[in-house]
Amino acid sequence: MILRARFILPIAAPPIENGAVVIVGNKIRSVGAWADLRLPANEKILDLGEVILLPGLVNAHCHLDYTDMAGQLPPPKKFTDWIAAITAAKTGWSYSDYAHSWLNGAHQLLKTGTTTVADIEAMPDLLPEVWDATPLRIFSFLEMTGIRARRQPKEILREAVGKIDSLKHARSRASFSPHAPYSTLPELLRLTAKTARKRKWRVTTHVAESVQEFEMFQHARGEMHDWLARNERDNSDCGLGSPIAHLARQQLLDENVLAIHVNCLARGDATLLAKNKTHVVHCPRSHDYFKHPPFQRQRLANAGVNICLGTDSLATTRKTGKQKPELDMFAEMRALADHDSEISPAEILRLATVNGARALGLARKIGELSPGALADLIAIPFHGKLAKVHDAVLQHTGNVTSSMIDGRWAIPPK
Repeated sequence: MILRARFILPIAAPPIENGAVVIVGNKIRSVGAWADLRLPANEKILDLGEVILLPGLVNAHCHLDYTDMAGQLPPPKKFTDWIAAITAAKTGWSYSDYAHSWLNGAHQLLKTGTTTVADIEAMPDLLPEVWDATPLRIFSFLEMTGIRARRQPKEILREAVGKIDSLKHARSRASFSPHAPYSTLPELLRLTAKTARKRKWRVTTHVAESVQEFEMFQHARGEMHDWLARNERDNSDCGLGSPIAHLARQQLLDENVLAIHVNCLARGDATLLAKNKTHVVHCPRSHDYFKHPPFQRQRLANAGVNICLGTDSLATTRKTGKQKPELDMFAEMRALADHDSEISPAEILRLATVNGARALGLARKIGELSPGALADLIAIPFHGKLAKVHDAVLQHTGNVTSSMIDGRWAIPPK
């Protein structure tokens, strides 16, 4: 298949005017200017017209389970208030409620240009049926906690490994997500790190998300510290350094780890993340919902940390007027631009494509249009000039005009 478009935005290379992408099977064979490509004789050519053709977006952190909670939880004054609110909101939800919510979220992501998503799965019984119900490429990270349930770390890990081993899918896969340092015992973090390295699995965990969490670990005090102590958490692991330093002590900083949020940094944390090649996922609209301290993107980038973008869940996204929010990586990119005047549109696009691909272990496979990459791509309408292509992608609102995942149309062009 040969796709021709007014503009091609490979991400890993400069934009191309009047370009084409040659696809063989589920992979890209070549990308270039129409006049320069050597095209096979009698090959089918599909002209997409006045569009920008670019890689499918990589959403490096999401909670599809909670999509139908959009607009239900007003922004809290304290992070611990939100934990209590979402725990209460989930009370009474059935399997079908979670399934509907998950599928609704997957549909929202698909129509707004995401082709790969790293999803935190609190309801593993949904798998693998929901995988089969969407063309998205899914990384399902099975959520593990254990503080409230009083379950032993070895039992929690054994159950997760059993579920992961039982799941076989051509396009999607499962792995580990110890929820956060405050909600998982140090032993579970250590066991997770060891097993994930041995099996070459990805791990994702929320860390350093709130000031309350930072104060708990750095100073062994504060509302989260006291609240969890009342719930019989053993807080002897607190007061020894930052949440990032806590993960380092449990050997859970590595190049296979996605550290979610990382809103509160102590001195040396950025260097520690970079040294261990740990990836950081920023969720701009969720960050704004909680009014966390400013995200220290430049500090992390200067240290050499790979930063990518995610949507988080709609339970942590503000309503705009009467309109319920939707899962939309274009909206996340615009939110980042609104709060960070130092970052260019081209760099923001990298955070939503190639950087996410690298974090998920799929560098040069997804998130870019290049020879040998998987044929994951999307198109958006554009009638402007080549110099404005990056800005146009950042300002795009609404649905994409077409989407291809693994060489197959997920949203066929009209």
